[in-house]
Amino acid sequence: MERIKEKMNQLRVEADNAVTRAEEAEAKNKKYEQHLLEKEQEITSLQHRLGVLEGDLEKAENKLAESKAAADENQSSKMTNEGLTRKIQLLEEELDNAEKNAKETLEKLRLVDVKAEHYERQVQRLEQERDAWEHKYEEAMAKYNKAQQDLDDLAKSLQDL
Repeated sequence: MERIKEKMNQLRVEADNAVTRAEEAEAKNKKYEQHLLEKEQEITSLQHRLGVLEGDLEKAENKLAESKAAADENQSSKMTNEGLTRKIQLLEEELDNAEKNAKETLEKLRLVDVKAEHYERQVQRLEQERDAWEHKYEEAMAKYNKAQQDLDDLAKSLQDL
């Protein structure tokens, strides 16, 4: 009987040990489940954070694309601006040349006007001289006609004698 008692005690000890191990295993299981739950929550949090970061990345990529487009547009504008600046410089040079030509033409025109006034005065003087010569010619013709008349009269009176 003692053997049975000993066996029972031994079985009890084994049962107590088994219960203790089972409780330890359940405690470990609960700890692992808690740890697993924490990890799942952390994964969920990280997935949410990953989604937010992906959204931020997409926004950043869009901004980058917009910035690149703006830079390209800026470069294009800069090139257009440089082209327009060169065109303005050429037009300014043409304007300077045109102004220079206009000044030269104006000076030549002024000289032509001066010469024209000089020639007009010469023409007036020559017309006055012509009028004076015509007047002298008319007076001389009148004297000639009178002298011719006097000569004719004298020749007639000499014939009558």
